Amino acid sequence: MPTRRNLLFTAACSLSMLCGIAAAPAVAAEAAVTVFVTKIYDTYKGKNSKGTLIDTEAAIRRYFEPSLAAMIIKDQKAAARRNEVPTLDSDPFIDAQDWEISAVDVAVSDAPPDKAVATVSFKNFDQPVKVVLNLVKTKSDWRIADITWQRDGKAETLRSLFGH
Repeated sequence: MPTRRNLLFTAACSLSMLCGIAAAPAVAAEAAVTVFVTKIYDTYKGKNSKGTLIDTEAAIRRYFEPSLAAMIIKDQKAAARRNEVPTLDSDPFIDAQDWEISAVDVAVSDAPPDKAVATVSFKNFDQPVKVVLNLVKTKSDWRIADITWQRDGKAETLRSLFGH
């Protein structure tokens, strides 16, 4: 005959199993985000590094979620037609045009399902830089929904460059 103690023990075990199962996707998502972001920043390390190129529509779509990718592509095409520099005139991943990147640290924080925030700290020419990437899960992979930089002591976002 089940006792109250046995019932409570069974309920506690069941709850902990449910929590463990629910935590597993969050851990997997955090790992996937860390891999995605680390691959981006690995391209900036070392002499003669090329960085992460976003010079084609396919490359832009590879890193940015669809609505942000569309804004970047539209702006690049408009600037090319006018023979002007696009609104995004520096590398959004490092908030600079030139780099000598070292001491890269990627920290992923908790977020709602299918969203993540990665804070990337590094040194560029020995100056500390922090970039915050807001990411969303698409059908097949993670994509950047926005990037936040600190400019002149104020937060500025990639979307705000395009008026959003």
